[in-house]
Amino acid sequence: MPGKGKGDPMGSPFILLHRHTCLGRGKEIPWDVTSLKKKLDGKVAIVTGGASGIGEATARHFANHGARAVVIADIQDEKGQLVAASIGAHRSTYIRCDVSDENQFKFLVDSTVQTYGRLDIMFSNAGIINDLNQSILELDFSAFDRLFAVNVRGMAACVKHAALAMVEGGVRGSIVCTASVVATMATPIHADYIMSKHAVLGLVRSASARLGEYGIRVNCVSPSGVATPLACNAFKMTAEEVAKTIEPKICLKGVVLTTSHVADAVVFLACDESEFITGHNLAVDGGFRPSMRYIGVKDEAQDDL
Repeated sequence: MPGKGKGDPMGSPFILLHRHTCLGRGKEIPWDVTSLKKKLDGKVAIVTGGASGIGEATARHFANHGARAVVIADIQDEKGQLVAASIGAHRSTYIRCDVSDENQFKFLVDSTVQTYGRLDIMFSNAGIINDLNQSILELDFSAFDRLFAVNVRGMAACVKHAALAMVEGGVRGSIVCTASVVATMATPIHADYIMSKHAVLGLVRSASARLGEYGIRVNCVSPSGVATPLACNAFKMTAEEVAKTIEPKICLKGVVLTTSHVADAVVFLACDESEFITGHNLAVDGGFRPSMRYIGVKDEAQDDL
């Protein structure tokens, strides 16, 4: 370009883009006035398990990043309604949905498409935890069946019906599932939960292979221990105690994993910045390295193994 030498910083559009201010009509305009379009501008999203924990944080992140509508799905009615109201009645609604019931989930997706015209993002996040000390020797199959109904069957229903809506609507959408750091490792305990999260990883890989032809991406996030209400209740610990217990197993020091960190990862997988990423398991774990003494395990249980 004439007048733009190699040493001229204004000759590089990349450098210009990253200046804190830019030029306009002979004066500098603050960066926030000319900020780029928000990552999820105009998108319609569903968040299951959206009333608390990772789901709540992600629903708020979706709204903050410009989503046109965020549908909160949960069985915690009061909390879910409060989250939706805080985002704004014009941008968020709450729909009660037990994901283990496929008909309820189909209604959730159909209602979303009917109300907002499309579905761009599905964050399949709802899940439960049973007795953390269960090994294969103590496996309670009534509890096992309930956990798999939510964590596996419910996750599959989410992916299925979200994908059907996207295919029918011609939407090149993004489906993100919540897996776990234990989706790629084994421990002697947490047997049913570990099996369920391995299944989620298999679901994501299979679905991504099938849905790629429609431009639909399917990925998952795998956080290590994060002090959600679900985790605190399962571990019978406060948020501070959960963080303190997990910290020695984390390679990355000086930072504690929060729901906001996980939500950031979900936003990345939901937005166009990750448009060539599918079938991927994004670890949000700070370099988690498990030891033989796991969170929630009694010493005598370890001694028996």
